[in-house]
Amino acid sequence: MSLPQCLYFVHADTIRPIADRTLKGIGVVDASPVYEPLSGFQRPEGNLRCCVYSPNGRYFAWASPVRVTVVDASVGHVITSLPAQNVYELGFSPLGTFIITWQRPGKDDSGDAIKNLKVWRVIEGGPDVGEDEHNVVGRFVQKSQTGWNLQYTYDEQYCARVVTNEVQFYQSADLGTVWNKLRVEGVTDFAVSPGKNHSIAVFIPERKGLPAAVKVYNVPNFDAAVSQKNFFKGDKVQLKWNDEGTSLIVLAQTEVDKSGKSYYGETTLYLLSANGGFDSRIDLDKEGPIHDVTWSPNSKEFGVIYGYMPAKTTIFNVRAVATHSFALSPRNTILFSPHGRFVLVAGFGNLAGQMDIYDLEKNYNKICTVEASNASVCEWSPDGKHILTATTSPRLRVDNGVRIWHVGGGLTYNEELQELYHVCWRPQSIPLVNPLTPVPTPHASALAYLGTVKTPSKPAGAYRPPGARGTLTPLAFKREDEGGAAYVSNGSLSLGSGVNGFGKSRKREVPGAEAAASEDQSAGAVPGATPTAAADGDENLSKAALKNKKKREAKKAKDAADKAAGLAPTTDGSAP
Repeated sequence: MSLPQCLYFVHADTIRPIADRTLKGIGVVDASPVYEPLSGFQRPEGNLRCCVYSPNGRYFAWASPVRVTVVDASVGHVITSLPAQNVYELGFSPLGTFIITWQRPGKDDSGDAIKNLKVWRVIEGGPDVGEDEHNVVGRFVQKSQTGWNLQYTYDEQYCARVVTNEVQFYQSADLGTVWNKLRVEGVTDFAVSPGKNHSIAVFIPERKGLPAAVKVYNVPNFDAAVSQKNFFKGDKVQLKWNDEGTSLIVLAQTEVDKSGKSYYGETTLYLLSANGGFDSRIDLDKEGPIHDVTWSPNSKEFGVIYGYMPAKTTIFNVRAVATHSFALSPRNTILFSPHGRFVLVAGFGNLAGQMDIYDLEKNYNKICTVEASNASVCEWSPDGKHILTATTSPRLRVDNGVRIWHVGGGLTYNEELQELYHVCWRPQSIPLVNPLTPVPTPHASALAYLGTVKTPSKPAGAYRPPGARGTLTPLAFKREDEGGAAYVSNGSLSLGSGVNGFGKSRKREVPGAEAAASEDQSAGAVPGATPTAAADGDENLSKAALKNKKKREAKKAKDAADKAAGLAPTTDGSAP
């Protein structure tokens, strides 16, 4: 049973609005510069499972156990209420004409699957529509919650969903009849282009020794693909169109890395043009996984974070040519601002939460570094001047809250919330005007929070044992961005030999059997004999450790000598 949740949103015109869902309810707040609840919005409370803005920012909707409520996002007034019970997922069509709901799969009294995916018209469809079937224009059986929603073209002319071996297309106003079918054997995933060209990309995984493939078709000309890329090592993919729908990034991933270099599979990156004029694998010059890839809003460049930590971040143009690389650092998230002026490169998850902000129009000049520890949500504001970070449940159930930062690095707003589950900006189209000046005055909540933060006099750094304090850090222990050697995987998932005796391979030994000669033992050496020269690393041992080592070596030498003289006991314990 899911916990009651509440959602918090911030709203703005010159103001930037945000919304959030917490344990107690849903809130909508006008952000900079007022930071006050949206007047006219009556905050709902109780068990609210999900909420969402329409892509154009016109509507805001949430689901309670008994119904779905849609409000005007600008003023908070209720537009309509849909009699949909136990809804777990909500979505809007691109222009906000339709709202889509998903309920858990189930069966009716006759044993047939319930049509749990419903498409509703937001505004009343006609006077003869019954109250029980309020505005429903289509319904489907959708068992999986992953990829549950329909995909629409930018103008809402068509929508599509994948079924076994085909993608079915519908005219958005008539979901009772399949308008067209794209028949592709083995298709498991697809992505409709957001551009004006009505294109669709489909993915077919490897099967029966054949390579995986991504194919691009023009709607409704499904006779032949206009662009195609075949590749191995592709169990699943992420299909990322640019905003214009002219180019497609394919991030392919395998479930298992057969080379043994990673527990998490292999990742590769490909780039295809929608018209078939270009396709290529993107060669990355640092070994390791691909952490993130994102298109710029200008559709002409994209950023990739890749490689073992510290990772490398590179900007590529639309022909997959690297145009700029940032300094190596522990980062795994890249986000372009809505106007493409700035790029944010951050390290979240198991990383420290630092965010670097760069000005792409000023020769990739670094503006600032922001400390946003424990952040699980990070979004640019629609005006491109602010960044929202939040710590949410269930990833972290303590210190939940929302913070808003200015692009110059200053904290402008802070709010602590109990069990925050979701937070987002209201989508808006706001021109970019003087993003760096003037610097906004921080809200009182930000000043109060900054007054409680203790700034350390110097970085604590990594723990160093007493014997290593006051000395320089060996290169073997330094990260690559700190001057150490680059990490190179040896192709094995075992620990292997490590420095200072750590990571030694475990040998299987049979009690009473002769120990096999080690690989590094010199030819002709007598087993068990005391070495003539001290082993490498003895000078680094403490006096006690060196003394114990000598005792062990002396005992081994004595046992070997007794055995050679025939004095060793027999297997039954009696003397020879």
